Amino acid sequence: MKISVLRKRAGLTQYQVAAALGIRQPTVVGWEKGKAFPSVTKLPKLAELYGCTVDELLECKKEKEGL
Repeated sequence: MKISVLRKRAGLTQYQVAAALGIRQPTVVGWEKGKAFPSVTKLPKLAELYGCTVDELLECKKEKEGL
């Protein structure tokens, strides 16, 4: 599952995610385009926002890396 799907499933906009994490919205765009991935320190809060586990977020990373 793509990280953008998790965000949309949670009913959040990129801007809302950025505001909740104290980051800029383009950072969220970068995650969703596969140009970057959230830092380890952001994963627990991101998982909470998306209503998923950190493991599910890491699965998104594996898909992007082709693992």
